[in-house]
Formats: sequence, structure tokens, C-alpha cells
Amino acid sequence: MPARRNSSDLQDSRQSSLFSFAEAPPVLPPGMVYQPGFLTAAEERHWLAVVAALPLVEAQYKSFVARRRVVAYGGSFDYDSNRLLPAEPLPEVLEPLRHRVAGWLRVAPDRLVHALVAEYRPGTPLGWHRDVPDFELIAGVSLGAPAVLRLRPYRPEGAPGEPRRADIRQLEVAPRSIYRMAGEARWGWQHSVAPTPAQRWSVTFRTAAVR
Repeated sequence: MPARRNSSDLQDSRQSSLFSFAEAPPVLPPGMVYQPGFLTAAEERHWLAVVAALPLVEAQYKSFVARRRVVAYGGSFDYDSNRLLPAEPLPEVLEPLRHRVAGWLRVAPDRLVHALVAEYRPGTPLGWHRDVPDFELIAGVSLGAPAVLRLRPYRPEGAPGEPRRADIRQLEVAPRSIYRMAGEARWGWQHSVAPTPAQRWSVTFRTAAVR
């Protein structure tokens, strides 16, 4: 499937100024932007208390029950039927975070039509996947422990060849950071999360897919 382009006017040229590492940051796929320090430590403590109080349940993928717990707002994807089903709207308590993320993305808050809150208990992985096709722009906020986000070019099922270890790029996603996936990074790559060393949460916002 060819890479699709997102209409966000965030420029990837901002990416090089967003890192504060002593060594060179990893080369990310085109369309991906990462920024550490999106939240302050006080803000993180607030959002950790908020997400801990949400009705999280074990994520289920067909007959497989995952180790992470989640709650979705604005739609819930059914992996048996491969359809997006209705879900509760975003609760008021998460609206300030949606507005904050929308401002960083430079989009209207109501364009962020979906939110997924996930809890990663110690040792919890997330397997290789590409986000479901109902959504376009993806932005994720990290809370709690750091995690290693792995990225590799997407190969459709049945495509010749095998994924190569050399193609994998790794990014340590720090607490209080945010990332954006759009365009090629969104549609031409897939990602996974290595088993987390300690308790971690993520809050991911999505815009509707461009039809």
C-alpha cells in the first residue's frame, strides 16, 4: 500500500531541534516527530492520577488476551470483525490533554476523534503492528516508566522477503514525551514496544482517516 500523506502543517524540519540527547538521536522515518519534555513532572503526576482512575480492562485481540489494559473513547476496534464499533465519547477529565496535544499538532481539538489509554505493567510488550486504517494522524503521550519503541518498514501479508533486523530503528520514549506519526511513518512503517521495565501508561490520540 503506498504511503498516504497527512494534511498537518507540522514540518519535519522541526524534528532535529526537538532532541536534547548528548549523542545523535536515531534517524526516524519521514513523518515521525518526537519531543521529550512535552509535560512537566507536576503535569505528569496529575495525568497519572487521572488515567489510573479510568475503567481499564485487558485488551483482547481475537482469542488472545493481552497483558496490557486499555480503555478506548470515540470508537473501539473489533479484531474479530475488523470493524470500528461505537464507544463512549472522551470524558471531560481528558479534554485538557486533548487540547494540549491538538495545540502541539496544530490541529483543531475536535479533529482528535479517538483516544486510547493503555497501561503497561512491568514486562508488558506490544507486538509488531500498523495502526488500524480508520485513523490518520497519531500522537502518543508517555507517562511513568520509559519504553523502547521499535520501528521497521511495513510489509503487507504475503509480500516476498522477510523483515531484516538491520531495518529496525529504536527510539527510547521518555516519560512526559510525545510523538507524532503521519504520512510515511504512519502508513509505510509498523511499530512495536519492547517489554517495559516498569509501570508505564500511554495516551494516544488519533484523527479520522482521510477518505
